[in-house]
Amino acid sequence: MSRKLISSKGLHCTGASMGNKDPPRGGRVFSGIQPTGVPHLGNFLGALENWVSLQNCYPSVLYSIADLHSITQPQDPAQLRSNILDMTASLLACGIDPKRAMLFQQSQVSEHAELSWILGCLTSMPRLRHLPQWKMKSKLKNEGSVGLYTYPVLQAADILLYKSTHVPVGVDQVHHLELAKDLAQIFNNRFGELFPQPCALLSSTRKVKSLRDPSAKMSKSDPQRLATIFITDSPDDIVFKIRRAITDFTSEVTFDPEMRPGVSNLVTIHATMAMISIEEAISHARGLDTGAYKNLVAEAVIQRLTPIREEIKRLRSDWAHLEGVLAQGSWRARELAAPVLQEVRQRVGFY
Repeated sequence: MSRKLISSKGLHCTGASMGNKDPPRGGRVFSGIQPTGVPHLGNFLGALENWVSLQNCYPSVLYSIADLHSITQPQDPAQLRSNILDMTASLLACGIDPKRAMLFQQSQVSEHAELSWILGCLTSMPRLRHLPQWKMKSKLKNEGSVGLYTYPVLQAADILLYKSTHVPVGVDQVHHLELAKDLAQIFNNRFGELFPQPCALLSSTRKVKSLRDPSAKMSKSDPQRLATIFITDSPDDIVFKIRRAITDFTSEVTFDPEMRPGVSNLVTIHATMAMISIEEAISHARGLDTGAYKNLVAEAVIQRLTPIREEIKRLRSDWAHLEGVLAQGSWRARELAAPVLQEVRQRVGFY
């Protein structure tokens, strides 16, 4: 399936500290996504488009389906396996090319778990306790598993295991990378230089908000079915959800996220899906009331997502192919991970 390549102009690096050990010339990118069902529009615009761009910009790129992370919440085994393959199909349909990026299943590379244990022994409990992730998720559930508590250490291990130099994140996720940078420094100071300090590749893409509550991000777990557009939604579903999107009582289409968050969210969706600027989107809306403008937004979304939805459907019919892609990617990832972990074992004194 042919697709227009996505520019990397919307990405920039912050906190760059590459170190002088081993990363390949040009750097190495690592990112992961949990297999929690089909991605939604916010995932597509906020992460997956950038992933496609990065695989064309960097010589070494790894994308992990983070199934170890996903089991911090209870999972039905059969559903988890299905979700892993669904996510694989979704990533391939969005444009991830296994020849350019290593696409693999985290749990199939055992080095992740072993490095996580070693790094956990270098991490203090107060350091983890004060991380925003633990505070937020444990408060929501009034409790939390050990896995949820140590989740950020595994996240750091994911990154450092491949001596990654760049990690694509949203502006509100930069703190997730701080522990990886701290642990790289702690390990290097104690056992000698090994890990480069990764920098965040920030995306300038605006956050896609819930269609029913524009003060919140679009989310898979939103209890309101009409709040979230999934990349496998049918054209009829997309039209219906956008028509029911919360706006306000002013008919003119303007862009003012603070005063008119609902309409501004639609403008953001239109601009990003049509690959035009906010100003151009407003120009296209001139003379339309918000009701008519919603049809224009829906048309842009349908045009972008239809080939992706059709490709996902095709890929889902061939699970053996999806399993083969993951097996090949996991083998290639292990080739990179094994010598790094061997060096870690030697440094800490295992042999």
